[in-house]
Amino acid sequence: MDRKDRNDSRKKASGASGKKPDGKAGAVRSSAAVKKKKKKRRSDNPAVRILKVFGTLVLSVFLIVIITGCIFATALTIYILNFADTDISINLDRGVVSSNITKFLYKNPDYDPDDENSEEYLIYYALKNRQKKVMWVDLSEIPQHTQDAFVYTEDERFMAHDGVDFKRTFAAIVKTILGTQEGGSTITQQTIKNITGDDARSGAESVERKIREIFRAFNVEKVYTKDDILQAYLNIIPLGDGSQDIIGIQAAANYYFGKDVTELTIAESASLAAMTKSPANTNPLTNPDRNKERRNKYSLKQMYDNGRISEDEYEAALEEELVVTGDPDFSSRQDIDEEDLDNQGPTSYFMDDAIDQAIDEISERRGIDYEEARAELYGGGYNVYLTVDIQMQEKIEKEMRDPTNFQSYPLAEDELLSGFIAMDYEGNVKATVGGRTEKTDSLGWSNVSDAQRSPGSCIKPIASYAPALEQDLMTYSTLFTDKPITIKDDSGKDKKWPVNYSETGSSENWSYNQYTTWQMLAKSLNTAPAQLIQQMTPAYSYNFLKEKLDISTLKETDIDYSPVTVGGLTTGTKLEELVGAYMIFGNGGKKYEITYISRIEDAEGNIIFEKNDGYKQAISESTAYVMNRMMRQAVNQEQGTARYARLNNTVLAAKTGTSSEWKDLSFVGCTPDYVSGVWIGFDQQETIPTGEYQNIGAIWKNIFGDIAETEETKDFEMPDTVVEARYCTKTGLLAGNNCGSTEVGYYKQTNVPGYCSGRH
Repeated sequence: MDRKDRNDSRKKASGASGKKPDGKAGAVRSSAAVKKKKKKRRSDNPAVRILKVFGTLVLSVFLIVIITGCIFATALTIYILNFADTDISINLDRGVVSSNITKFLYKNPDYDPDDENSEEYLIYYALKNRQKKVMWVDLSEIPQHTQDAFVYTEDERFMAHDGVDFKRTFAAIVKTILGTQEGGSTITQQTIKNITGDDARSGAESVERKIREIFRAFNVEKVYTKDDILQAYLNIIPLGDGSQDIIGIQAAANYYFGKDVTELTIAESASLAAMTKSPANTNPLTNPDRNKERRNKYSLKQMYDNGRISEDEYEAALEEELVVTGDPDFSSRQDIDEEDLDNQGPTSYFMDDAIDQAIDEISERRGIDYEEARAELYGGGYNVYLTVDIQMQEKIEKEMRDPTNFQSYPLAEDELLSGFIAMDYEGNVKATVGGRTEKTDSLGWSNVSDAQRSPGSCIKPIASYAPALEQDLMTYSTLFTDKPITIKDDSGKDKKWPVNYSETGSSENWSYNQYTTWQMLAKSLNTAPAQLIQQMTPAYSYNFLKEKLDISTLKETDIDYSPVTVGGLTTGTKLEELVGAYMIFGNGGKKYEITYISRIEDAEGNIIFEKNDGYKQAISESTAYVMNRMMRQAVNQEQGTARYARLNNTVLAAKTGTSSEWKDLSFVGCTPDYVSGVWIGFDQQETIPTGEYQNIGAIWKNIFGDIAETEETKDFEMPDTVVEARYCTKTGLLAGNNCGSTEVGYYKQTNVPGYCSGRH
């Protein structure tokens, strides 16, 4: 084969193999085949496959842990920051220590703002919790060794840390894990816990509380000095023995040793400091051995080891025999004289209602039940500002005890009961007396705020006339015929109802004469209210009383004609609420909540309740004024049922009420400054012998007339929404030129009647 043929042969061989004919193609093919064969053998190996799966699983778990950890860390950070962003301010002022005295204060009528010695408020009554001993003392009055005893017993690094002792905290956590309990809270943290009452001890709530406490501690240390914190701590720390609630170092010095805090020895100071872990179990009165052991082996030793007392002082304190008195009545200092508290006598009727309201307000705002709120009120430290007019209250009490204000002539046995209340037109009660005799008990029965008796015809202005006038179903001079309506009796038969009540009893005494609206009200005829209720429906009247006027004693059975027309309510009304409903006739139709308290402050000076300016517009201003003018006629007209209450100098709008068989008599009157009312009746409902007692209007005047006559305001102001015009007495329409008999009437601007044609 020549050279050319050999070259062609090589080219073919090269093209077939894809490699240069350098003799290596075979080797390459051989190596690849070997690797492929080895790889196939490894992939067929079960151990390799298991390792691959395990490795993938481990990697996945690792990544999941990392991601979960990041999410958890983020959530925890947000969780903690949420606490950091909350309001963590703590007040360490003197008010952090609750007094054991709650003061009820009234506005001093002789207060002179220009006289620095003049008191704006005076104490009306004070409630003392005799089981709670507490008294504030400034740090400067507490001996240094007493301060040291508590600091080195409770928190030896107090002066060095920033509110939290992390070394002690971590040690407490470790010991808790190992099964032993040890507190890790600093004096700062304990002070916060005692002030806030935030003391959850287990579960997630405990963790949350601890986080809040830490942030609060940092904040307190930024705002207050160490002296401020220690002063608050020593005044608020609980040191009771289980039978007495002892709060603070001064009260403890008084109770256990019968001395002022300034007189405490080193041993006595250490004894009190030794109690802090468990006061009931380690106090020197009921557990002297335990107290001595902790006092000597820990508190005094801590003081000595930290150089706060000398060796001689240490040895002397160890040997000192303590004289423990446990006298609950000893007090080295007095905020209010104890003798004055003991001589206050029983609470007044006003105080009874104020206490009850204060408990309700504390219960609602603290989210606790009535009994807990009562204990908190009596626990002390509150200042309760009353709406009482002290001079009015004292005068009403005196007038209610005077039998001549009630009797037509002296009675040998006078068992007639009564109640009286007066308030301003924003619902602030000024005086209330729930009985005629001198009060001899506290928190007793009141015929004003407890008794529920029939209001009789006093229901008419608020249940029929006012809502009907508001709906323009009548005007001041609309003519009504004195005739009955037809309703179903208990057997389902038709009957004519109601009769007009008179002193001679019930009878079908309808006159079928026509009377204007104001005449119907002044004479207290029952037929016009019945006709109005029939138009509105009893349900509408019932809802008006309940929703607009806050009558709380209504029952479902009161959705009927008799209850809302003539006051035949299932359980009656409270005089307090009845009088309160009438405020709408003197203030432009506004219904305010009734209150005996204007403001309540807790021990820290925080306002937990304040009477606001809110009200419900029960009726329009014009309706209120027209009703006021009609009720004046009940006083001014010779046939008006309220004529015996007529005043000489002050305008009075009023209504009397008589229940069936004269078992209850009521009177509600509106003068320009006050709305007030009186009720009389017997404990066991009996007919009142009217010949033996004065008219209910005269009784009101005897009790309140002098006060009403001296009011600053003498008349009600007519609003622009009311029109004064003459009307024709024959038709009730506005008088025309040919009307011979006319009188002045008052009309809502939106519902003025047309003119009379004169063709009568």
